[in-house]
Amino acid sequence: MLTIENLEKELKNENLQSLYLLYGEEVFLLESILKKIKNLFGETVKGINYITIDETNANTLMDNLETPSFGYEKKLIIARNTGLFKKEGKRKNVELTSLKEKLNTYLKENTELLNSSVVLVFVEEEAEAKQELYTTVDKLGVVCKFDYQKPMQIEKRLKAICNGYKVQIDDSTLRYFIESCGTSMQDLINEIRKLIEYAGEGGKIQKEDIDALAVKKLESVIFDLTDTLGKKDIAKALQVLKNLIYAKEPLQKILITLYNHFKKLYFVKLALRYQKDIVTNLNLKPNQTFLVNKYKTQANYFQERELKNVLQGLRNLDADYKIGLIDLQVGLETILCKYCS
Repeated sequence: MLTIENLEKELKNENLQSLYLLYGEEVFLLESILKKIKNLFGETVKGINYITIDETNANTLMDNLETPSFGYEKKLIIARNTGLFKKEGKRKNVELTSLKEKLNTYLKENTELLNSSVVLVFVEEEAEAKQELYTTVDKLGVVCKFDYQKPMQIEKRLKAICNGYKVQIDDSTLRYFIESCGTSMQDLINEIRKLIEYAGEGGKIQKEDIDALAVKKLESVIFDLTDTLGKKDIAKALQVLKNLIYAKEPLQKILITLYNHFKKLYFVKLALRYQKDIVTNLNLKPNQTFLVNKYKTQANYFQERELKNVLQGLRNLDADYKIGLIDLQVGLETILCKYCS
């Protein structure tokens, strides 16, 4: 299995293989790699030397592998979300199982033909590494899993983009940017390009620029809101809430996000008391581990009893709102004032 970075280097060196399996959650980087493969392949004519396959026509894969691309040296086949690499349930799909076996045998027995006439790329949401077909692709071609990037990897990529446009950003500002805008590479690259354009060549991205121009994730704003609550600045907390409403964030979504955030702070309190691992307790993904210190800092603002009261208050508000006993905005404002003053 290749790492994302090594696969990027291979393609940068114009080293195009004949067999790929690309899968995982980081869709932006996966699609970027797929685009590079298509560009390296060169001219494509759909239906002649460029074939797209999905779960609806997966049964045509073998025919397309065996049919030459008339007038062209090679054929590019992109098979997306075919289900061929998924873990099979107790009730097996007979057709899919048969196709897996045929494909696995074909790849093993026709390696030279495949190398000379086809570039076959599987793009999947998930893939079971214990499957025989997975093992075959890994042995004969390239398998790359696109996990969410860790904070250091994200910082490195964003720094490289800034350097490419001759725009500076220091490490602390870059971390603040990621904390504010989330860890989706697509969202981060969209926002960093906006900030680069604003700073201009030779300029520097500042924290104030991020506050003024970047679209912050709701989860990031909830962190800001909780900070103000922990510091007992109720007026500022209510203003943050009003800003969210003004930005047309649905009140129900604010309620749910606020509840989940305070639940995490409560879990942090318990993890610290019983000396448990916070990353495990909060079920954080690798690209979210940088949030641990922020959760610990905010958990210290509150007693366990206070956090339980806030959570109960939010649950009661949800129930009362659903039966028409209270306006949701009034209820949220009341909770902020009551439990955090």
